[in-house]
Amino acid sequence: MNGGHDLGGKQGLGPIKPEPEAQEPVFHEEWERRVFALTMAAGMLGRWNIDQSRHARERQHPADYLNNSYYENWLAGVEKLLAETGLLDADENNHDLRIPNPADADKILASGGPTTMDSHKPPAFTIGDSVRLKKIHTAAHTRAPSYAQGSIGAVVTHHGCHVFPDSNAQGNHLGEHLYSIRFSAQELWGRDAENFDVLIDLWEPYLQALDET
Repeated sequence: MNGGHDLGGKQGLGPIKPEPEAQEPVFHEEWERRVFALTMAAGMLGRWNIDQSRHARERQHPADYLNNSYYENWLAGVEKLLAETGLLDADENNHDLRIPNPADADKILASGGPTTMDSHKPPAFTIGDSVRLKKIHTAAHTRAPSYAQGSIGAVVTHHGCHVFPDSNAQGNHLGEHLYSIRFSAQELWGRDAENFDVLIDLWEPYLQALDET
């Protein structure tokens, strides 16, 4: 969705002043540590996936999203998911809720979740192909950034078949071919842009061949 979270290429928001990586703490306040733990623990209950979690944060009013800090948006998202799945009202004795012990949680966090999938469908594009990122105006979750939609780029890598986030956010665990697409800065932001390239990982349904009408 083209919500408050999709800020790539947006103007008027002021300069970005990142903290030096070597100096930035993992958590700035103790409550951030607790929100991180709450989000991880709730996610391990298996009632939603990572794309549904992202979409829950995105569905805030843009003003709220932009005013919130990073972990305030995490908290808003997990609150929404807990309410929508009924877990806030769940019986404490519900044995369907399996909470992993600390050792299992460490293993889960260290390994992450697999995103690769088998596919019987051949890829539609090969390295070197010129493709256009479709204009995707949707209220649902998508990983196609709005600033690049409509632009032409070139396929530089084919990553195989991976979980498609748009369908995964709707609870449908489907796979689509994933590519790295190179866009020139001039293609994205006009001829006065600096001379550099941008690589964006994009799934096949986002892309169209230049000869498509």
